[in-house]
Amino acid sequence: MSSLILDSLEAIPRGEGPVHMALGMFDGVHRGHQTVIGAAIQSARQSRGRSAVLTFWPHPSRIFKPDHPTEMISTPEIKLCLLQQAGVDLIVQKPFDHGFASITADEFPGYLKKAVPDLAGVYIGENFRFGSGRQGRVDDLIEKEPALGVQVVSAQRIRFNGQPISSTRIRGNLKIGQIAEANPMLGYHYFSVGEVEEGNHTGRELGFPTLNLPWNPECKPAYGVYAVKAYRFNPNEDARIAPGKRIPGVPAVANFGLRPTIGDLTEPLLELHLLANEVEYGPGDQIRVEWHKFIRSERTFESLDQLRGQIERDVEAAHRYFHLSRSAR
Repeated sequence: MSSLILDSLEAIPRGEGPVHMALGMFDGVHRGHQTVIGAAIQSARQSRGRSAVLTFWPHPSRIFKPDHPTEMISTPEIKLCLLQQAGVDLIVQKPFDHGFASITADEFPGYLKKAVPDLAGVYIGENFRFGSGRQGRVDDLIEKEPALGVQVVSAQRIRFNGQPISSTRIRGNLKIGQIAEANPMLGYHYFSVGEVEEGNHTGRELGFPTLNLPWNPECKPAYGVYAVKAYRFNPNEDARIAPGKRIPGVPAVANFGLRPTIGDLTEPLLELHLLANEVEYGPGDQIRVEWHKFIRSERTFESLDQLRGQIERDVEAAHRYFHLSRSAR
């Protein structure tokens, strides 16, 4: 059953059982977020109630630091897909505006209960902040429990390699190409989604035909070459498929960047060279690309022959990573 997606707390249907709600920006829906959301889902099932997530768009920094906003890992659409995969009953993606930002920390718990009379539990991370100026802390919510009749559950931060997992840390890894470090913190393979467009066939002329996917995220992974897997993407179907149960993808080599040797781009392009005998995708297809390993950084070559030789080495590296024989091409 698909999640019910709403744009306000007041739109949550009333009288259908207790609501157990996880709160947060949840950018990337990483393992720490999954722990908070999982606690809400478990409590909802035990009480025969409904699990919910309250998240926001845009990020508060778009309002308070418009010249230096936080670069998001996930688009709103991708975040909704990930939340649906988690199995949440209700998803509220509330617009973050000056009115909402002006609610004080003292007013916030009462605001939640008034907007959601069936609210039975609030689930947050131990570093959760709320209210105007981010003045509210976990203990402030817990103090309101008796008066509101709402249980507050705070999840401890999950650690990886000795340090807490956070969206900020994952962004840092992505920007320097550390996909192998980001993926364990995400709890799934970092992925992008794009629609295949007709290209100028430069890759085919070099002997390595590619699928071109215009893709320009806020938080850009390092420009360069990656070992990836490609999947046909259907938003409605993907929202119902747990990442671990996805059908096998097509191994591929991806180049993300401005391809400076050719010098024809002003915005980054994601190019896929499939390591398979037949190209299964074409213009107009929506493709989900799961990023597995960083192979090398983007660089400028003195000639197309040098570029061709490097692509050959990149393809060999991807074959080794996926344990493929060259006959798989």
